Amino acid sequence: MMIYWILFGGIMIASLIVQWRFKSKFKKYSEMPLSTGMTGRDVAEKMLHDNGIYDVQIVSSQGQLSDHYNPANRTVNLSPEVYSGRSVAAAAVAAHECGHAVQHAKAYSWLQFRSAMVPIVSIASNLVQWVLMIGVLLFAFSGNPYILAIGVAALAITTLFAFVTLPVEFDASKRALAWLDNKGITHSTVEHEGAKDALWWAAMTYVVAALSSLAMLLYYASMLLGRRE
Repeated sequence: MMIYWILFGGIMIASLIVQWRFKSKFKKYSEMPLSTGMTGRDVAEKMLHDNGIYDVQIVSSQGQLSDHYNPANRTVNLSPEVYSGRSVAAAAVAAHECGHAVQHAKAYSWLQFRSAMVPIVSIASNLVQWVLMIGVLLFAFSGNPYILAIGVAALAITTLFAFVTLPVEFDASKRALAWLDNKGITHSTVEHEGAKDALWWAAMTYVVAALSSLAMLLYYASMLLGRRE
């Protein structure tokens, strides 16, 4: 039992550190002007067109750090500070989200797998918290393991989804950085390293989220298997 609390505590601390570092890095590079003077929207439009993609719309979405690519309606959604920003951070984030659009256009296998999982993951993520809570209570008081087993299965699905997300995110950043460098968007070494640093810490938020989900899965799975101390 104690080992799981230590594990949870360690991952929670790591998550807080990563979130803090990511936000501080984003702030730092948001204050670093892009020498080309391009906005995030300009960067996104150019990257899409350079990859022969003309059927993806670039829109400004509400919220801070709300940037994402939606394969369902083929939109690159950029937060206001990225959409209109003329910074290294804005260029990096815009290119990263367009990296997902390029993955979609090129039928990148990990993105296809992730997209195929979305419907079942949506159901699992909505149910998992309540099913686990009820399952633990039933298991503790009556020894009935079936509801808990359903909860563990749902948690396993969401955990798998979290890990499938990792290669998708890392590949999008790789595509973004290569394109920014090849096209001279991040003109200097300082700009390119700044974009790389910002995207690295963004990726780390997905890593700690996946590890947190795995730790929780191991905890409930061990409880179900009767290994709880």
